[in-house]
Amino acid sequence: MTTASPAAATATPSGGQAAATVRTDSGWLRGALAKDHRIFRGIPYAAPPVGELRWRSPQPVAPWQGVRAATVFGDRCAQLPGVTRLPASDSEDCLYLDVVAPADASSTRRKPVVVWLHGGGLMTGAGSDNDARRLAVRGDVVVVTVNYRLGVFGFYGYPGLENSGAFGIEDQQAALRWVARNVAAFGGDPRNVTLAGESAGSHSVCAQLASPSAAGLFHRAIMQSSACRMGDFAAAGVTAFLGAPLWLPREAHEGYGQVIAAELGCVDPATALACLRGKSVPELLARTPLPLPGYGNAVLPEDPAKVFAEGRFHRVPVVAGTTRDEGTLFASLLFTDPGQEAYEAAVRKNFGDKAAAVLAKYPSSAHGSPLQALAAVMSDFEWTWVARDSNLLFAEHVPTYAYEFTDRTAPPLFPLSHGIRPLAFHSSELSYLFDTTSLTTPLNRQQRRLSDTMIDYWTRFAATGDPNGPGLPRWQPVRPGDPTPYVQRLDLGPHGVGPWDQAAAHNLAFWDTLTARS
Repeated sequence: MTTASPAAATATPSGGQAAATVRTDSGWLRGALAKDHRIFRGIPYAAPPVGELRWRSPQPVAPWQGVRAATVFGDRCAQLPGVTRLPASDSEDCLYLDVVAPADASSTRRKPVVVWLHGGGLMTGAGSDNDARRLAVRGDVVVVTVNYRLGVFGFYGYPGLENSGAFGIEDQQAALRWVARNVAAFGGDPRNVTLAGESAGSHSVCAQLASPSAAGLFHRAIMQSSACRMGDFAAAGVTAFLGAPLWLPREAHEGYGQVIAAELGCVDPATALACLRGKSVPELLARTPLPLPGYGNAVLPEDPAKVFAEGRFHRVPVVAGTTRDEGTLFASLLFTDPGQEAYEAAVRKNFGDKAAAVLAKYPSSAHGSPLQALAAVMSDFEWTWVARDSNLLFAEHVPTYAYEFTDRTAPPLFPLSHGIRPLAFHSSELSYLFDTTSLTTPLNRQQRRLSDTMIDYWTRFAATGDPNGPGLPRWQPVRPGDPTPYVQRLDLGPHGVGPWDQAAAHNLAFWDTLTARS
């Protein structure tokens, strides 16, 4: 990123330009002014983590002189191309955020703040993938979208490396601290911050809920398509198709980091980190990363699974939910053979002596194809069954609102393999909160109405901690201990938004019986 030209840099913000010019603790910024919003792009919130700062905690930004142009997105953090056809990047100078504010937001008319953490498996994505202008304007909130280090740059570990496995999580906290110090200059209320994210972004929200150093940095949480604690599959005698854990001990990161170091010829422990910091971005991107938050460091001192189980997370109201067909994307990615024999073999491998019951409950004929049936198994068991128990856990401690996005006509963001129908796929709800027309077709009129309702819910929650508001269908909170906790359905049509029988739609009683401990 570059500063403004010398002439602009020496100018004093004034006149009509002032509305798009703000002063942060690092210097003046000039954004872009539209009729109903102001937008500031590519704002540095930490020093570039390059050279000696690779795999170190985020450091303060160097102040600048004059007025810095904030009209171009910052670089994407280093990443390979993702399944969504979004671009790759070889940049480590990527710790930037973007701010969109309603036109009337000011120091005297401060708005609630939504900080958005993008998804992408902690390996791909950028804050700029999510165009938040409509969310900000319709919702009357200030939206901050954030880049954070990914893959081997954000989640690397090595013996003696401080905060092994958690640099990306640290980046997110640095962005939240920037918000606390600076968002008032954009018309945001630093005392009313909602941390939100989808998929890996939701996983990251969970990490912040469990991190002692995130205390006080946000006041509500929205988690879309990632539970904070996985089901106990091993105790149930089964294996999940998505078998990766949510959290890894620091030692696992450090052990795997030594493997990567050896592969790159950095074998002497005394000089390995210096050697690795001398490697190019492409050399490191070519290594298979371990993109899971590490614990046992200053950022996540304890296993978050234990923190959540014991109810020791930050006490903030929660919105949490899933899409109806989370499994379609993952089935298309994980399974290359779409045939019946492969489906049955996969179920037998993962469910053992319980496989016959699963195959009887999920016959291919009921779903249109073997792969579609397998996707349904994943949606119901590995996503919805887990989400229900996660929501009940939260409800024991904080106000909790559960939803399920069920529009099976949502515009596909990318093609799925083997002819699998996307339905209400993992990440399908993003088009209803953000403008994703660079990836997909625009929403139709009915979908636009659902989008309006969802934005109203999300931003009402950001403002008050309760998604309910005038003109919105009533959304009940989850009651602690309820065997069939309330879930708000988000779908098309006059009756598409309201109570949803999630247990029936996802065969949860079947999964409860199948996994009951003998």
